[in-house]
Amino acid sequence: MAPITTAIINIGSLVTNDPSLPGAGPLGVIQDAAVVIDGDRIAWVGPTSKAPATDNAVDAEGRAGLPGFVDSHSHLVFAGDRTEEFNARMSGRSYSAGGIRTTVAATRAATDAELEANLRRHLGEALRQGTTTLETKSGYGLSVHDEARALRIAAAHTDEVTYLGAHVVAPEFADDPDGYVALVTGEMLDACAPHARWVDVFCERGAFDGDQARTVLEAGIAKGLHARVHANQLGHGPGVRLAVELGAASADHCTHLTDADVDALASGDTVATLLPGAEFSTRAPWPDARRLLDAGATVALSTDCNPGSSFTSSVPFCIALAVRDMGMTPDEAVRAATAGGAAALRRTDVGRVAPGARADLVLLDAPSHIHLAYRPGVPLVSAVWRRGVREV
Repeated sequence: MAPITTAIINIGSLVTNDPSLPGAGPLGVIQDAAVVIDGDRIAWVGPTSKAPATDNAVDAEGRAGLPGFVDSHSHLVFAGDRTEEFNARMSGRSYSAGGIRTTVAATRAATDAELEANLRRHLGEALRQGTTTLETKSGYGLSVHDEARALRIAAAHTDEVTYLGAHVVAPEFADDPDGYVALVTGEMLDACAPHARWVDVFCERGAFDGDQARTVLEAGIAKGLHARVHANQLGHGPGVRLAVELGAASADHCTHLTDADVDALASGDTVATLLPGAEFSTRAPWPDARRLLDAGATVALSTDCNPGSSFTSSVPFCIALAVRDMGMTPDEAVRAATAGGAAALRRTDVGRVAPGARADLVLLDAPSHIHLAYRPGVPLVSAVWRRGVREV
């Protein structure tokens, strides 16, 4: 039986991320557009007046459309709450990597069912805000058993799963960090690699230095995982250039960059993934997106949703922050949250609205994608299709 075809018509302004369309600009914007969905794929994109016949039609009534958001950095397999830490930080205490251990204790104590229920809740929350592709990590277990079960739980809900055993040194290895690195690159990696696509490391003071990070990443790569790196969040360090050297898909945070770091990102295919929710929640300096874009680097925007330093699942919120405080235009921020996120995951089937792409589409209760930054905090997402199915 052939899949049912659906046309979404009368889209007032459609972001396709196809800059090759005549007169459509860098975002490939089509006015008065239509999209035809056939099964889980996009079959046709163009003006409503030229849309082919389909089994069903949905009238967008002039709403803006854009690709589903691609959130390429989150930490959603966890238990517990860090409200008091946030409250203290907003009252003057600075952020450091050590708070992660609070979540580790709660996560280890949680059941599989509790962890999965929490994951489902946050995935649903993200979907309602337009996120149709989401990466998530381990990193709150820090034992062989708890890291492996985190990845197993995550892999049941998303294809983009990252092994982050090297988030911080596990508490029982506090006096033996090299012993913990040996565990992360040995028995833990063996248990976790079958459930993951990516390997990551927090290359930062209070976590892992450059040599340790290299050891972790090279071990993961040897196991068939692809690299991404938490880099240069809290200060200058080797993370960004290590990511570029090892061909990582993404260097994430990129808050403190030297000219050499920027040049490295601009010269390679490692995406600079910026996470403004973390700066908002820790009152840290904002990443300079303008500097990266002007140098020619590819930039992604993601939520970094986690219970300690960025407890938001809202890509629209991050778009607004990037425009207000990071030097991005609304067009650049929307592209970074869609096509940029896809590049950070090395995906070509998401982050765009074009024939052959996965049928992930968001409609806004607004005439233009610019309203995502123009009306911060307003729930503008009115409909979401994911893999051709209307979810919202």
